[in-house]
Amino acid sequence: MFFSGAMTALVTPFRNNAIDEEGYRAFIENQIAEGIHGLVPCGTTGESATLTHEEHERVIEICIEQAAGRVPVLAGAGSNNTQEAIRLARFAQKAGADGALLITPYYNKPTQEGLYLHYKAIAEAVDIPLVPYNVPGRTGCNMLPPVLARLAAEFPHIVGVKEATGDMAQASEVLESCPARFSVMSGDDLTALALLALGGQGVISVTSNLVPGRVAAMCNAFARGDLAGARAIHHELFPLHRAMFMVSNPIPVKTALALMGRMSAEMRLPLCPMSPEDTERLKQVLVAQGLIEAD
Repeated sequence: MFFSGAMTALVTPFRNNAIDEEGYRAFIENQIAEGIHGLVPCGTTGESATLTHEEHERVIEICIEQAAGRVPVLAGAGSNNTQEAIRLARFAQKAGADGALLITPYYNKPTQEGLYLHYKAIAEAVDIPLVPYNVPGRTGCNMLPPVLARLAAEFPHIVGVKEATGDMAQASEVLESCPARFSVMSGDDLTALALLALGGQGVISVTSNLVPGRVAAMCNAFARGDLAGARAIHHELFPLHRAMFMVSNPIPVKTALALMGRMSAEMRLPLCPMSPEDTERLKQVLVAQGLIEAD
C-alpha cells in the first residue's frame, strides 16, 4: 500500500455522548462522493484520546464497512503503551484496514532508541502497512530522520510517515534518507503544498472534513504538474486552514461542521465549546469561503 493524495483525518460525530453511527456513515459517504483519496479514522481529529477501546474499534469498523474498498482506510492505532499499540494494530489488521497510523508515544518522552524499539515491536507483531505519525507539538518527542530511515530499511511494511513537525528541513532529510517507496504525508494543511513540492505524497487533512473536494483538487492539480492551479487552491484555502487551528483541534472543525449543518458540535471533555468571540471569527471565515450564509 502506497498512501498518497488527500486523506481526511475524520472527526467522530457524537450524539448524546455516543457515536452517531448514522451520521458517521453519511459523513464518510459524502467524503467519497466529493473525491477524497483516503480516510483516517481514530486520529487526533477523531478524538481518539477520549474513545473507549470498544468505541475505537467500532469507529474503525464503521469506516471500513462504509468505505467498502472504494478508498483506502488508514486506521488510527497508536499509543504511548507499546503493548496497547500492538493490540490496536492487530485489531486494524483483523478488521480489514489498509494500514495503521501510529502516533509517536506521548507523555513518556522516549529516546530515539526507544522510538525505534517501539515501532520495531509493532512491526514484528503485524504485517499490515504501518505509518508512524510524528507530531512533536502534541507528543513532546520528535522522531528524527535517522530513526525513520532505519525503520523503513528494516521493515518494508513501514510504508510512510505522517510528518507534522512543520519543519521543511526535517521533511527534506526524511525524503532524502528514506526509500523511494516511502510515502511522506503532510500532517498539517498549512504546509501541505510545501511538502508536496519537496517530494511528499499528500496530506492527512483536517480541512478536508469541510471541503474534501477542494483539498483533493489541490493534490490532483499538483500530481498532474499544474503547480499554478495547486498554488491557487492552497491560497484560497489558507484562511480556512488557519481557522482550523485557532484553538485546539478538533474544536474548530467540529464547530464548523455544526455551523454547516453537517453534524452535532458535541465533543468530549476535556475539549469544550469555543468562546462566542472565537465562534464569530470562525463564522466569518466560513462565510468568506461560501460554506455558510451570513447572519
